[in-house]
Formats: sequence, C-alpha cells, structure tokens
Amino acid sequence: MNDKFFMGVILGMLGGAIITTNSAKARQMIKDGQTEVSKKVSQMAKPKKSTQTK
Repeated sequence: MNDKFFMGVILGMLGGAIITTNSAKARQMIKDGQTEVSKKVSQMAKPKKSTQTK
C-alpha cells in the first residue's frame, strides 16, 4: 500500500509540474501566490509597536 501511495504522490507532482510549465495562467497564479506569501511574511516580521506606556 505504501508503494502505491508514494507512486501516486510522485505522479501527481510530475503531472502538476508538467501542467504548470505548459500553462502561462498557472505560472502567473504561482507567481502571484509567492508574492502574496512574501508580503504576509514581511508583515509578520515587522515589529509591532506597543501601545502600553511605562
């Protein structure tokens, strides 16, 4: 059963890679997703200003 599962995962990854390389729309979606993730990570990395006074 594990062999079939791993073969399915590998075939799925290869199929997705082939579809992505042949589709400009899919490449654009991936590029947009990457920029969105990088924006969110940079927002999370910015230090938040404390509203408490000492």
